[in-house]
Amino acid sequence: MRFTQVAFGFLLLTGLAGCSAEEDPSKPAPEPQAKKVKAGKNVFLEIQGDKRRVLIEATVCLREGQLEMLMCRKQTKEHEAVLTADVDARDIHKALILAGAEPGSPVQFSPKFKPATGTVIKVTLQYEEKGKVVTVPAQKWVRNANTKKELDQNWVFAGSRFVPNEEDRTKPDYYLANEGDLLCLCNLESAMMDLPVQSPKALTERFYEANTDQIPERDTKVTVILEPVVEKKEKKKDK
Repeated sequence: MRFTQVAFGFLLLTGLAGCSAEEDPSKPAPEPQAKKVKAGKNVFLEIQGDKRRVLIEATVCLREGQLEMLMCRKQTKEHEAVLTADVDARDIHKALILAGAEPGSPVQFSPKFKPATGTVIKVTLQYEEKGKVVTVPAQKWVRNANTKKELDQNWVFAGSRFVPNEEDRTKPDYYLANEGDLLCLCNLESAMMDLPVQSPKALTERFYEANTDQIPERDTKVTVILEPVVEKKEKKKDK
């Protein structure tokens, strides 16, 4: 499995985060304190009890126009994404796995269309405005250009693809999502996260656009929160 050594380090920290001194059993258990573990530049794994989330530090780069994605990697596709993040997409990938998500498959167009698959990812955006912290579902920043209705789909962890580094085989495989395709709205075979529905990528056929009234000013710092929607496994009862 990829990222095995890094995963072991994170899981070790996770175990330590859950240790605590004995508490009075007559008192209700306090809410566990959230702890953040750095997974890479501007990428963090947040641990709070059994909850795992991935936090990404991003910036608003676009407020109007047609969109190919909600968030891109810095200096790639800022002309068609609302948010840009100075990150290595591989760090987000490994953090999502540690948070309990399982990568599926990016969209397939041949021999017939198959939408992206993978763990559903709940995406929330958090930023400060006029001294107050604002938290909103990511879907509010995207709308259908025809109906003007907000996006009504969740993303899935498609996982992009790793391909051999043809220029230098001694280097790690290249992760296609590092071309910029982090949180996509148009179906892309290189998408890390994509919509599990048919969404054209041709410029003339795109139907998602920025929901300008809901998006704060350009250069606003935004924390993108990725929360895998994972079913809890029931514990087996002792016979």
